[in-house]
Amino acid sequence: MTDHALRLLRRDPRLAALAAFPFNFDLDRAAHGHVEPVRLASGGPLEVVAGDDTGGTYFVCADGSMLYASSDGSAGIIGSTVDEALEMLIGLPGWGSCTHLSPADGEQAIRERVTEVEDELREYYGIDEERAELRAALGFPDRSPVELVARLHSALLRTEPDFLLINAEELCGYDLLDGHPRPPLWEPVLAAGRADLSLLRSGDRAVWDALAADAARRRLALRAAQFDRADGDLGLLRHLLRHEASSSMADELRLAAVLVGLHGHTDDLPLLHEVRETDFDTACGLSDLPECGADASELRRWARELDDALFGTDPADEPSCTWTDLAMDQGMTELARVALIRRLDGFILDQGELRRPDDPTRLNTSPLRSLATAFERLGDLSQALRAQRLYAVLQDTAWDRVSARLTQARLEREAGQPLEAVRTLASLRATLDNPGDDSLRHWQQVNLGRLTTTEHYALARALAEANLPEQARAVLASGDAILGELSENAAKGVRELAEETAARLRGIS
Repeated sequence: MTDHALRLLRRDPRLAALAAFPFNFDLDRAAHGHVEPVRLASGGPLEVVAGDDTGGTYFVCADGSMLYASSDGSAGIIGSTVDEALEMLIGLPGWGSCTHLSPADGEQAIRERVTEVEDELREYYGIDEERAELRAALGFPDRSPVELVARLHSALLRTEPDFLLINAEELCGYDLLDGHPRPPLWEPVLAAGRADLSLLRSGDRAVWDALAADAARRRLALRAAQFDRADGDLGLLRHLLRHEASSSMADELRLAAVLVGLHGHTDDLPLLHEVRETDFDTACGLSDLPECGADASELRRWARELDDALFGTDPADEPSCTWTDLAMDQGMTELARVALIRRLDGFILDQGELRRPDDPTRLNTSPLRSLATAFERLGDLSQALRAQRLYAVLQDTAWDRVSARLTQARLEREAGQPLEAVRTLASLRATLDNPGDDSLRHWQQVNLGRLTTTEHYALARALAEANLPEQARAVLASGDAILGELSENAAKGVRELAEETAARLRGIS
């Protein structure tokens, strides 16, 4: 990390005072922290080093980058090092009014805007002599505003995915400091798949075998082939289809079948039927496949109809979950996390986004459940809970509310929030007692009852381990009461768990 200038400021009160005014980088404000608790979504460390007179805060990240957070909920990287950020702050004292600028605006437009901003500042206080003195003392060159804007622009574009700032309590993401366009999510996610598709098209059978044996690379290559179709791809598509069958009825298996079918070769029908018969799920998922005696036009018609309904040739038309799933497959954790947080923030700010197109009076809450599942896959239980809690609140039927609360309680327990889980299970039991509809009339005879009981015992053990014996015994008693209501079939395997949990709790004071 290059922080030579910061160390000079900390040692020299005169320089520190100049940095604070007129350049609004005040070391003394670091002691106050930010206006609200914040953290990086990635979990990376942040060090507060200064603040400004608007309530904004300057942080240093683990890699030495400087992140600025405003008091009104915007944040962004403003330098790849502390020294680079300080050089920009001194060289562009009105930098906050220049975040929209980029090299694409051209030198003249940049200089005109910077001059306009600085002339406004000069109406209130001097900046020129102070800038020259501070630059000289810190060893900064006299860079042009055009170069400084280019550096700022480059730094701002690095904010996501690695440096997304979130409210540490509400977990919502800060807005970006700038409005510069970014590549769509699919572009970085699909890049490796496009490269692999080129390798496959080279015809090297060893490459075919190695790539087809790797599930993640195979899926990406199929997605790349979806958006870059070529007449000569049939052989490699057949190869990928055979291997994709091992993943059962995933979207990419259906895609591979469609891409093969679009070529209209009837001699591919035996292969397609072989894939369909892989297991029960594939038999259902490809149930409408034309029979082996079908002609080429029928095969193409089947493939085109599925292609039009489910796939297509524009990656921008794919649901975002396609790209977040593929990002996670490749270990692009922060890229996926940022996209998921932004999507969840959108739903929380405007639940109207969940309205069903066919019935605007009702909500489709399944995207929230998908988000919770995706966050859980990332290991981000805090964000998973944020999605799951909203999902639970929005359920219409008693059955759905109980199911949602059950998942919520499990996530709270696994996230180390046992007391929150106690409250969630209490709400669940209240719904069982007074459902308000008939959707729960058979809950004692099915898996829902068994899973509810099991979660009570799991939570009782977690409470005991957290040295909360009173709460543990209360939850155990509630679990026993629910167990007593279960049918004989639903209670199978649960009684032993109940006895083990009771024995464990007898061993605590």
